[in-house]
Amino acid sequence: MTRDLARALAVILHYGAPSLTRRLHEQLLPEASAAGLPVLVLDNAAPEPYAGAWTRLPENRFWAGAFDLAVRAARDMGRTHLWFLNNDIVFTSRPPYLGRALGRLARLEATLGPVGCFSPAFEASPYHPQMVARPGGDFRLVRVMDGVAPLVSLDALEAVGGLDAADNPRGYGVDVWLAVRLHQAGYKLVVDHGLTVRHRHHTSARAEPGFLEAAARAEAAYLSARLGPGYRERLEAWQAETVEAENP
Repeated sequence: MTRDLARALAVILHYGAPSLTRRLHEQLLPEASAAGLPVLVLDNAAPEPYAGAWTRLPENRFWAGAFDLAVRAARDMGRTHLWFLNNDIVFTSRPPYLGRALGRLARLEATLGPVGCFSPAFEASPYHPQMVARPGGDFRLVRVMDGVAPLVSLDALEAVGGLDAADNPRGYGVDVWLAVRLHQAGYKLVVDHGLTVRHRHHTSARAEPGFLEAAARAEAAYLSARLGPGYRERLEAWQAETVEAENP
């Protein structure tokens, strides 16, 4: 592992049931010191606070606002990468998780060139089939990614102009647009099939009446403004595209 890639920060975004956050937190803590990767919990003004949270926000900043705060904190701590984790995921592959992610990232950087975003694969996904784990698979290079558990290079993020979420505070679609810009700028987007998670989609959002409907409208306006009115077809084509030969 290179010295720079060891300077990462993991942040779990807490909103909803503390038991979900605790489950993920406890999966990662045992190896945090050994991996040289601090694991912090950011309480996004959750109705049920998380005991031992690193920071509790005074208001819900949604995914995009919380991500932006975590990025600034990571920079202030002298970190080069941020692993931003939804609390409604659980790792299903064998540990180590932090060590594998950082070790894999270092090796990929050495062979493929700069990696803008790295993610575990999902056991299943109704939205991002290109990120579903293939048994016996190694990794896949993709064009777009889900922001459920992105390990992002802060230099790459800065190079493409940051998160770009001022007109979409709820944050749906912001992760997709970031991935598109990283790919266009020449950064690799990697899905690791040896590091897998199970994700309970919209666990907290479903508890807020009308939230998903409002977020979907904002996402459609946001992506239409950046990718054009046919953005859904463009995204589907990119999801089906193999950027380079997949590793079996």
